Amino acid sequence: MEELSAFMEQWRDGSDYIEAHTSGSTGRPKQIWLLKADMLASARATIAFFGLGTSSTVAMALSTDYIAGKMMAVRAAECGARLVQLPVSNNIVLDDFEGVIDLLAVVPSQMQAFADKPRYSAKVRNLLVGGASPSREMCRRLCDAGYKVWISYGMTETCSHVALAAGDDDERIFRAMPGISFSADPTGRLVIEAPSFSFGRLVTNDVADILTPFSFRWRGRADDVINSGGLKFFPDELEALYRPYMGTLEYCVYSRPDAKWGEAIALAVVGGDVHDIAEVLRAGVADHRRLPKHIRIVEALPRTANGKLYRRGLCE
Repeated sequence: MEELSAFMEQWRDGSDYIEAHTSGSTGRPKQIWLLKADMLASARATIAFFGLGTSSTVAMALSTDYIAGKMMAVRAAECGARLVQLPVSNNIVLDDFEGVIDLLAVVPSQMQAFADKPRYSAKVRNLLVGGASPSREMCRRLCDAGYKVWISYGMTETCSHVALAAGDDDERIFRAMPGISFSADPTGRLVIEAPSFSFGRLVTNDVADILTPFSFRWRGRADDVINSGGLKFFPDELEALYRPYMGTLEYCVYSRPDAKWGEAIALAVVGGDVHDIAEVLRAGVADHRRLPKHIRIVEALPRTANGKLYRRGLCE
């Protein structure tokens, strides 16, 4: 609660900006200054989308050190909703909570708590997932249990999400928040068009298929693309392809230099046996060009301070 109180003091101190830090998922975290007017514009879009107001309750199990936590506090302050700060933990407990939470913000690692407790679906109207892309399997489990899951797309620079995808949409099509539209630059990078924000237009480092000016299908980070033998592979797509064959193993795909192919698909797995993993993938994945050429067993996957996967750490 001290972090939340300190942030609210900054929010109300009369200055135009709030200090924030990027997540560090594509490099070192950096300090940036966010315009409070942009944060308000973002908050109002979310308030309108979810129909939040003075009779609403919003909650988070997130720190206000990061943009997701800051923005939940701003949304509550702007619409007059009750804000509940839950312990920042993967073991979220709501048994003693009375009433209904209209919007609860979590990160993927916290979703398991709700999968284990389907009874909580009666207490939570909307689960807003940010920070990283959750697995389709986890989203399906939660939706089948009665939760309404929303996957967010955004970044610190955009003051949280600019698009949402429904958790029960296996195609994972992101749809724009009010006042936002999308395009692509000549390299295929996603461009955010946001005339009501100070930045106006932002070229991201993400590759996406633009479906309409207000919807897209995210493919992955441009920096993470694996160029192997003249073909381009996106780690996130390969990870989804491998998921049915990996059981409960934690893993990630990354790029490794290769004398023959330039770059090769590599797979890091926490635990397991290299031979067994290779065999089950070879039997299950029809397109052998999409199989990992290198598999390594690691004690843990490298992550940033706020839990995001840090693929580059596997190359260091």
